[in-house]
Amino acid sequence: MNTSIMIVGVGGQGTLLASRILGNTAIRCGYDVKVSEVHGMSQRGGSVVTYVRFGDEKVASPIIGEASADIIMAFEQLEAYRSIDYLKKNGRLLVNAQQIDPMPVIIGKAKYPENILSKIEEKGINIISVDALSLARSAGSEKAVNVVLIGLLAKNTDIEKGIWEEVIKETVPPKFLDINLKAFNLGYSI
Repeated sequence: MNTSIMIVGVGGQGTLLASRILGNTAIRCGYDVKVSEVHGMSQRGGSVVTYVRFGDEKVASPIIGEASADIIMAFEQLEAYRSIDYLKKNGRLLVNAQQIDPMPVIIGKAKYPENILSKIEEKGINIISVDALSLARSAGSEKAVNVVLIGLLAKNTDIEKGIWEEVIKETVPPKFLDINLKAFNLGYSI
């Protein structure tokens, strides 16, 4: 059986590092793995989407179609809302409760939608919301939001915690390793 995970966020949030950690963890477990990165205007704070598919069966394509994601890991509320059509029935949405204004809001052409998480819950979606930004700060860096969410994801998979930690040690630059391991453990403890 294969698992399909969609990672959505805003440029600069570390979605690509998160997808590398996830993909490398799946490879370490002996799974067939496909990863595809779909960039928006990532360098300007635009949407970034990454697909990671893995499992015992051959994975033909990394692309995740509508109603096909087992898990969506969203780094920001509006990106979570934009992606929910990709979540399969009984799938799980892991979301950072942070709000990041998109360009139309920044320039005054639109307002950030209100009560996004409540609207998602009203749709009957299995959602786990966490203040990953606060947890990342307590780990030592706001930039560790991605690894807080990896910790939350790890807790919601069957892959042993130690394997995730080994891959983080191999993937994250040494000078940021302590912060990222703290961030991972904070996310895992939720």
